[in-house]
Amino acid sequence: EVQLVESGGGLVQAGGSLRLSCAASGFTFDDYAIGWFRQAPGKEREGVSCISARDSNTYYADSVKGRFTISSDNAKNTVYLQMDSLKPEDTAVYYCAAVGDAIGCYYYINHPGGMDYWGKGTLVTVSS
Repeated sequence: EVQLVESGGGLVQAGGSLRLSCAASGFTFDDYAIGWFRQAPGKEREGVSCISARDSNTYYADSVKGRFTISSDNAKNTVYLQMDSLKPEDTAVYYCAAVGDAIGCYYYINHPGGMDYWGKGTLVTVSS
């Protein structure tokens, strides 16, 4: 059974930091690209960042470049999202998702409907 379990969300003040984790199981981690997406109230789900578990190539949405860092620990089948300099507009439910195309980040970060598996999400709230 495929599982993606997010953790690390919470309430933080603007300018603060959080680190999200996505623990994956049930599939061959190295064959997948893992992405972080977010959905704020009343808005569509958007891609935040993506990493190829095979070669660690990374992609970021323009809105988070320079503030967020994605990384993976293949030994633990876990992907992290380090979020620094958080802004109130980063408030959203953050989802981890996986797609069986290890080099597909450049496409899927903008096409979340194509992801194969999703976690249940973790809420990030940034207060002003």
